[in-house]
Amino acid sequence: MKRINTFYFLLCIVLISSCQTEHDQMHQEHHGDVVRFDRAGSSILKGVKVPAGKAMYFASGIVANPKDESIPEGKRGRFGDTYDQSVSALKRIQSYLSEEGLDLEDVVAMKVYVAPDLENDNKPDFQAWFKAYGEYFNNETNPNKVARSTIGVYQLVDPNKFIEIEVRAVYP
Repeated sequence: MKRINTFYFLLCIVLISSCQTEHDQMHQEHHGDVVRFDRAGSSILKGVKVPAGKAMYFASGIVANPKDESIPEGKRGRFGDTYDQSVSALKRIQSYLSEEGLDLEDVVAMKVYVAPDLENDNKPDFQAWFKAYGEYFNNETNPNKVARSTIGVYQLVDPNKFIEIEVRAVYP
């Protein structure tokens, strides 16, 4: 009987030790660095893994500031074209991130809504957005790529705005 009890006691110790080792490995995996899954030849990622315990920043949809405030509200030129608005929105995002001690390098995901522009054959100007994105991401200054969706929409709330951007960033 003593042998059986000793056997079960040792078996329990081995199982507990094994579970603790597995738990430690999982804990390290979940509390490590952000992992970016690259998509070769693309300016965006396949995905991002954010470990448990990392604080995140979620920005609501950000639109452009006026390009020319002398142009009355409701007029197309007030905010510029899709490219102008993309750059303005990205600058606003960069400013909001800096208020939190973050920068564009900390952005892991982005949703971009692009609306039609009458001066672009009433279609979303995706190329203008892609150009602006390339000036802020996946370049020498900021090699960071993000997980991103770019979505063509019927219209934004203000019909003279052609782009709205949501971002998610991870605190270092």
